[in-house]
Amino acid sequence: MPLDKGTKEEITKKFQLHEKDTGSADVQIAILTERITELTDHLKRAPKDHGSRLSLLKLVGQRRRLLDYLNSTDTSRYQLLITKLKLRPMATK
Repeated sequence: MPLDKGTKEEITKKFQLHEKDTGSADVQIAILTERITELTDHLKRAPKDHGSRLSLLKLVGQRRRLLDYLNSTDTSRYQLLITKLKLRPMATK
C-alpha cells in the first residue's frame, strides 16, 4: 500500500532541509512514519493479513536504522524530528 503522490509531496515539503531535498534522512523517516501509520490502521481492520504485518515490521526496522543514523550524525536534528513526528514521549525529569 504505497502512499499517493500528493501525500508524499506534502510530507517532503514539510520535512525537507532545503528546496531540492527529497531524500534526506528526515524526509525518509517522515514518509516511513506515514506508511507505518497507514499499515497499522489496516492491520486493526484485518488482523489476519500476515503479509502486511511482515511489511510493517520491515518498515519499522528501516525507520529504526535511519533514526539511529540520524542520532549518531546530528543529535539536534534527531531530537527535533522525533518531537515533530511525536514518535516517543519526552522523558520528564
